[in-house]
Amino acid sequence: MNAEGLVRWGILGTGGINTKFLAGARQASAGEVVAVASREPERATTYASEHGISRAHGSYEALLADPDIEAVYISLPNSLHHPWTMTALAAGKHVLCEKPYSPRPADVETAFAAASAAGLVLSEAFMWRHHPQVGLLQKLLPGVGELRTIRATFSFVLENPADIRLRADLDGGSLLDVGCYCVSGARLLAGEEPDEVYGVATVGPTGVDLGFTGILHFPSGVVAEFTSGFTTSHRGLEAIGTAGSLLATDPWQSLPATIVQDGVETRLQPADPYAFEIDDISEAIRSGRPPLVGRDESLGQARTLDALRRSAATREPVRL
Repeated sequence: MNAEGLVRWGILGTGGINTKFLAGARQASAGEVVAVASREPERATTYASEHGISRAHGSYEALLADPDIEAVYISLPNSLHHPWTMTALAAGKHVLCEKPYSPRPADVETAFAAASAAGLVLSEAFMWRHHPQVGLLQKLLPGVGELRTIRATFSFVLENPADIRLRADLDGGSLLDVGCYCVSGARLLAGEEPDEVYGVATVGPTGVDLGFTGILHFPSGVVAEFTSGFTTSHRGLEAIGTAGSLLATDPWQSLPATIVQDGVETRLQPADPYAFEIDDISEAIRSGRPPLVGRDESLGQARTLDALRRSAATREPVRL
């Protein structure tokens, strides 16, 4: 780090994902969490005390007005990602926003244009991209020969009927919650953006997809298939080529980070992807270099998610 020291972070919201973010922050070397905000002052105070955070703000606006805060982590429900990112950027704060930033490409373009104009760092929080296993996957990928097929899954059993991920008004549903990881992984391994997609959603009583299956076709001829959902439990990312296969058994959460290439297993040392993510953004803020996950990545994500949702609604393939 340079003479400016650690980047001082604030958190908007007290959602459950913060626990993982804070654990990563305690291992990070370039940033530290110094504040948290809630719409309920007592909640903010209690949360700060429970998690060893030095200051609490009783509103999101108050945290954004705090001159000591350089960067904010936005862990609010999906539908609030874009508006609060824009508000944070207007307040002069660098932003790490939880995934998905937005399934609306126009939101992504607007946000990154605003960040660029203000000289601020904006990044979508795909923490899995920061884990060392991603570099190993990319290094080993040529060993499969000519890539033909990608398979990705991310699902878990959601038992709480009041969970915000089941609310349509908050952009809930399995595609945006966990399917977006599969889309990210498929796009990364393919090394290009899809030119056609097809999506099938299993919609539950609250109007959100409890399961989503998608097919992505890429210009090179590679086809990716993925499944996400709230009723089964499975994770994986597999590349299949003319000379073999490559499988990450838990690419999204790295618990543990294990890669299997043609039956040979490699288990990486435990590492916290959130710590790597916080350090990447903090170092980008200090150095002026782009973050690992930037505009092009988020725009590709949004365009693909938007197309998949339109396909599921019309039951027709959608070309990008």
